[in-house]
Amino acid sequence: MQLDKAIQNRHSVRKFKMQAPDWRDIIEAIDSARYAPIAGNNFTLRFIVVSEKHLISELARCCQQEFINEAKYVVVACSKPGRLISSFGHAGKIYARQQAGAGIQNFLLSLTQKNLSTCWIGFFVERDIKQLLHIPDDVDVEAVFPIGYEFHKPMTRKHKIDLDGILLFNDYKNKKMKKPRKINV
Repeated sequence: MQLDKAIQNRHSVRKFKMQAPDWRDIIEAIDSARYAPIAGNNFTLRFIVVSEKHLISELARCCQQEFINEAKYVVVACSKPGRLISSFGHAGKIYARQQAGAGIQNFLLSLTQKNLSTCWIGFFVERDIKQLLHIPDDVDVEAVFPIGYEFHKPMTRKHKIDLDGILLFNDYKNKKMKKPRKINV
C-alpha cells in the first residue's frame, strides 16, 4: 500500500475479527516508530506489547473501553522524558510528547499498510496502567492501542475536514494566497 493510501485509509476501529494478527507484523509496525523525528537525538518512546488475556481485560477496565477485550494484542506506548528534560528543561517534556506523536503516527500508518486496525485511546487511568504493567513513575503512558483485523470494512470515507478550513497564509487570519510580487532587478 502506498503512503498516501495508508494515510487516507487509516481510521479508528472498535470491532475486531476473532482471528489473531501475526505478532511479527506488530513488531514491524513498532519498528517504524524509530524513524520519527528525535529531539536531541534521544529517543524516549517505548512500546509494551500485551497478549495475555487477563492483562488485556484489565487494560479495558483502565480505559473504560469494553471493546478492547476483543483485541488479541494491545500495545501501550510510553515515553521516558527524563534526559530530554535534563537537556532542554520544561521544553523537554513537550519535545517528548511531540516525538511520541510522530512515532505513534508512523506506527499507525505501518499497521494500516499491513491491513491491521486499531483505535488510538488517550483516555485512561494512568496510575492503574502503570501499576498493572510495572511502569516506573518517571515514564508517561502516552496511549493504548488494541490491535486486530477489522470486523467489517467501512464504506468509502469522505475527508474529515476540508483543506480550506485549516489552511492559512502568512498569518492566522489570511485564508487566501496572494500572488508573489514581482521584484525588478
